[in-house]
Amino acid sequence: MRILGVDPGLTRCGFGVIDTLPARKAAMVAVDVFRTPSADSVDLRLGSLAEAFDTWLDTHRPDVVAIERVFARNDVSTIMGTAQASGLTMGLAARRGIPVAMHTPSEVKAAITGSGRADKKQVTNMVTRILGLDAPPKPADAADALAIAICHSWRGALSAQSTPGMNKDLTERKGSGRQGSGLTKAQEQWARALRNAK
Repeated sequence: MRILGVDPGLTRCGFGVIDTLPARKAAMVAVDVFRTPSADSVDLRLGSLAEAFDTWLDTHRPDVVAIERVFARNDVSTIMGTAQASGLTMGLAARRGIPVAMHTPSEVKAAITGSGRADKKQVTNMVTRILGLDAPPKPADAADALAIAICHSWRGALSAQSTPGMNKDLTERKGSGRQGSGLTKAQEQWARALRNAK
């Protein structure tokens, strides 16, 4: 399965793509951080981010997009930008019929390091080790995007059943009952029961 991890942000948005391998292993496909100038208006910045994200979807054809869930913070302007970037990437993925999963920062840290209170350096070190990289991905937003993708590969509930490169049609996805992995356990069981009844 190919997973595109997103560390959402309006100033810096991290993208990281991994392919899952047997025995809980993963291989990095691509990683980068897309930046928008803070002097530009929000609409232009979101437009640039949309173009960049669409390019990543076109290039890497992920089976699922995993995004860090927006978490409450004191800095309202930062949280607004993060929420806008998060919503934009969710909508663009959904428009193509690609399932979207959300993972909290503490869930990602716990999956990668074993502790939900790990700092960025610990997360970066573990991402480097898990993916067998020669050097840590920089900046931290790049490592965070890869960590989100790894977290989903290990903890994702309803994994996408297609393979990279296959057509991701929203109508087809709705018709087959694939609803992404942002469901509760009860919703997952209900969705499976509906699919099995057809």
